[in-house]
Amino acid sequence: MKNVTEVTIFVLKGFTENFKLQIILFFLFLAIYLLTLIGNLGLIMLVIGDSRLHNPMYYFLSVLSSVDACYSSVITPNMLVDFMSNNKVISFTGCASQMFLAITFGTTECFLLAAMAYDRYVAIYNPLLYLLRMSPRVYVPLIIASYVGGILHATLHTVATFSLSFCGTNEIRHIFCDIAPLLAISCSDTHTNHLLVFYFVGFIEIVTILIVLISYGFIFLVILRMHSAEGRKKVFSTCGPHLTGVSVFHGTVLFMYVRPSSSYALDHDMIVSIFYTIVIPMLNPIIYSLRNRDVKEAIQKMFKKIVYQ
Repeated sequence: MKNVTEVTIFVLKGFTENFKLQIILFFLFLAIYLLTLIGNLGLIMLVIGDSRLHNPMYYFLSVLSSVDACYSSVITPNMLVDFMSNNKVISFTGCASQMFLAITFGTTECFLLAAMAYDRYVAIYNPLLYLLRMSPRVYVPLIIASYVGGILHATLHTVATFSLSFCGTNEIRHIFCDIAPLLAISCSDTHTNHLLVFYFVGFIEIVTILIVLISYGFIFLVILRMHSAEGRKKVFSTCGPHLTGVSVFHGTVLFMYVRPSSSYALDHDMIVSIFYTIVIPMLNPIIYSLRNRDVKEAIQKMFKKIVYQ
């Protein structure tokens, strides 16, 4: 980072310079951000406040909600300010910090989704021993390891990216400081950086997706042995939302990062990145609540308390 003396600030170009369209986008993403905070923080409060949700499955879900709230908060507030400002600049340090935090929370979510798949396997394979096998000595290290993995991965790419020279344009064709748009404006050789993105993101994706597939493979075997239709319905109601969340998240990440550098198109990538950094954090509380009977009952209980107080 000491080698970078040419550029001290960056300009985030964003979607458009049309002021009327910026106003519309401001209110659209403000609404999405508020729904994200309400949904995720509300889910955390439910888990804390309802004793029926005091088990590892919902602890993982509350941690995922905190990651989603933070992930969106790294990107959206700065983007909202830029929509209403002519001066869309971000400092060199601010850009590096934004990239570090975005990669940290994104990678942590990958690991958490894999840990949640393993948690579902343990719960369904032998429900009587679930609380014993998924004790705090198991799920707490899994959560910590997810964060540590996210921090290490973010450190690697942030240091590698901001060790490059930026001696030409300082205009980033994106809504936040992501790896690809920064590599696009660097005047250094970025071949190694592209390889780091491809191999490290690819490795993390392969490992986490394999954990999910193996866990759900065993779950599927359990389902085949079940004779009770009610039991199968309960399994699908708890696993379906998680599979939906995993598919949507990993699908967009694979599209964004695990491909040849020659196929990057920044305008299209900007739209896709909006989906996994802003839209998915809003959708996750909805996905995990709609088909979950315990969460729906906890919400109903909370509303009754509010109405009858």
